[in-house]
Amino acid sequence: MSQLDASLSGQFAIGGDLTVNRLGFGAMRLTGPNIWGEPEDREEAQRVLRRLPDVGIDLIDTADSYGPFVSEQLIGDTLAPYRALTVATKGGLVRFPNNPNPWPQVGNPDYLRSCVHLSLRRLKVERLDLWQLHRIDPKVPREEQFGAIRSFLDEGLIRHAGLSQVSVEEIKAARKIFPVATVQNRYNLADRADEDVLDYCEANGIGFIPWFPLAAGELAKPGGLVDRLAKEKGATPGQIALAWLLKRSPVILPIPGTGRVAHLEENVAAAALDLTDEESATLNEAAPGAAQ
Repeated sequence: MSQLDASLSGQFAIGGDLTVNRLGFGAMRLTGPNIWGEPEDREEAQRVLRRLPDVGIDLIDTADSYGPFVSEQLIGDTLAPYRALTVATKGGLVRFPNNPNPWPQVGNPDYLRSCVHLSLRRLKVERLDLWQLHRIDPKVPREEQFGAIRSFLDEGLIRHAGLSQVSVEEIKAARKIFPVATVQNRYNLADRADEDVLDYCEANGIGFIPWFPLAAGELAKPGGLVDRLAKEKGATPGQIALAWLLKRSPVILPIPGTGRVAHLEENVAAAALDLTDEESATLNEAAPGAAQ
């Protein structure tokens, strides 16, 4: 478990032409408490970002609502110009300083366009590698939101586009208007409610980015299956959860996040952890499809 090389997780081509190592990095935790404001230790957050290329991570996932704006700005200030790094971001959620916990959806096409332009500025790029609609806004016809995304692609503002927290039906509807390169849904050992979405993505070559990937629920408690397996392999429960995700499907791109270098390295070490087919099957059976 000492080898730190995210390329051991394998590779996936986003949109068929943007190849990344499957184990990426989620930049949500590079902000303050409640994903609001500046990080408590900005220098450590920057050390985390600078460490990514050293450990083979070449996919960073962020969003304009993380901070808000803080995560994107920090990435741009620390890493631009990017060398062999793919930065994915999201737009369509807003935050309020007096109550940062609700994340209202805003799918107005003009607003989404401003999200894209401001992300370009903060990340210091001329084109976003991957832009994902953070949530479909139920207050706006979804075809209008999808049409806006199509225009961003056509104008060269973004290279690839994706969706977040969607159903198979919604993916199919979006694909009639623009190529869906990625889907970012909550999925982990403890929450497998979106098995059908993952299966659809795998069948159609769509990258599946599971958020909250380290969760293992009851299985990680002392004496639980993940806890026992971790001890047998000299690993942590989080590493077992990541290894299981990587083995579950070749289109899965886990993006565990942290604001500490030591935790980053612990996560990356999971790429070198190989679960046997029997171990993976046992985990599958212990955490069946519905959320727990």
